[in-house]
Amino acid sequence: MSGNFPEGKPEDRPWQPPSEPQQWGENLQPQWGQGQPWPQGQPAPQAQPGWPTPPPGQFHGYQAPPKPGIIPLRPLGLGEILDGAFQACRRNPLSTFGTAILFQVIVGVVTVLLTVGLTGSLTSFDPVTASSAEMTGLVASALSVGSVLVLLTSVGVLILQGVLIIPIARAVLNERTGFAGLWKLAGPRILPLLGLGGMLFLLWTVSLAVLILILVGLSLALQDAAIAIVVIGVLAAVAAAVWLNIKWVMAPAALMLEGVGPIAALRRSWTLTTGNWWRTFGILVLTSIIVSIITQVVAAPVSFLAFGFGSFTSTPASTEAALLESLPVLLVVQAVTAVFTAIGFAFQAGVTALLYVDLRIRREGFDIVLLRENEARAHGAYSPIPGQSAGGQFGHPGDAPPQNRPGD
Repeated sequence: MSGNFPEGKPEDRPWQPPSEPQQWGENLQPQWGQGQPWPQGQPAPQAQPGWPTPPPGQFHGYQAPPKPGIIPLRPLGLGEILDGAFQACRRNPLSTFGTAILFQVIVGVVTVLLTVGLTGSLTSFDPVTASSAEMTGLVASALSVGSVLVLLTSVGVLILQGVLIIPIARAVLNERTGFAGLWKLAGPRILPLLGLGGMLFLLWTVSLAVLILILVGLSLALQDAAIAIVVIGVLAAVAAAVWLNIKWVMAPAALMLEGVGPIAALRRSWTLTTGNWWRTFGILVLTSIIVSIITQVVAAPVSFLAFGFGSFTSTPASTEAALLESLPVLLVVQAVTAVFTAIGFAFQAGVTALLYVDLRIRREGFDIVLLRENEARAHGAYSPIPGQSAGGQFGHPGDAPPQNRPGD
C-alpha cells in the first residue's frame, strides 16, 4: 500500500506526520470561524449591502443580523414581535400610551354622556301606557346612540392604530418619537386614514344590511325549514368577516408608512397577508387574548369596588337622584377602564406594526431597505418615517425587487 502509512491493519498502523504540510483544499477542512486566510486564486464571498465586510484575506464565519432598534433586521418570531411591541411602547410612552389614553378618554366621556342621556329618557317611559309613537321614538333613540357609539369606537380605534404605527416603526431604527412629533408626522395622513375608516364602515354596514335582508327573506319564505339555513348563513358570514378583517388588517400601516391611498392600502394589505393568513390571525388573536385578560383582571375589581361603595346609601332615592349620584362612579370606572384599554390598544398597535414590518421582510426584503436607511441616518440623511426615503416599494429607485423569502 502506498502513502505515508505502513502496511498492515488500520488499527495497527502508527500515525506518522506527512512529509509536507497539507495546503488549503488538499483534504484538510478548516474549522468554522477560526480566521484562516482565504485560498489564493479563489474569489471571496461578497457581503450583503449593509452587513459588516470581513477584512481582506480573512473570513470570520457567521455574523448576527444588525439590531439598531427594538428588533433584529430579519424575519421575526412571535416572542420578538411581542417583546419589540412592548419595548417600543416603553421607549415612547407619551406618543404611544399618551395618544391611546387621549382617544380612550374622549370615547369614554362620550359613551357615559350618551348612556346617561338614554337612561334618563327611560325614567319617564312607561311600557304599559306608552303609545306606538313613544315606543318608536325610544327604539330610534337607542339605535341612534348605539350607532354613534359603534361608529365613534370603530373610527377611533382605526385612527389610533394608524397613528401609533409611526412611533413603533421609528423605534425599529432606534428613533424616539414625542407626542408633538407624532402628530406632526401623522397630520398629513389623517384625512386618508379617515377615508379608509369611512370606506370600511360603509362596506361593513352595507354587507350587514344585505345579510339581514337575505336572512329575513329566507325566514319568511321557508318558515320552519329556514332555521338551519339561517344558522349556516350566520356562521358563514362571521367566518367571511374574520377572513376579510385579517386580509385588510395591515391597511392602516401601509397607508401611513407607504403614503398610498385607501384603496391601494387595502390592496397592499391583501398582498402582504397572502400566504401568511394563519400566522397573522394566530398572533393577533393571541395578542387580543393577552390584552383582554390583563384588562379584565385590573378593571373588574375596580368596577366592583366603585359600584359597591356607590350603591350603599342610607336613604332610598328617586331614579333621577340615583342617576346623578352614580354619575361620578360611572366616570371613575370608565376612566380606569379607558386607561387600561388604551394601554392594550397601544400594545396591539405595536404588534400590528411589527407584523407589517415582518411581512415586508419576508416578501420584499424590507430589511435591506431598513439597513440602507440605518446607514443613511448615520450620515444625517434620512426620512422621518422608515421606508419612505427609499423612493419606492423595494428600495432605491430603479432597484429590482429582492427575492421572495416565504420560508425564512
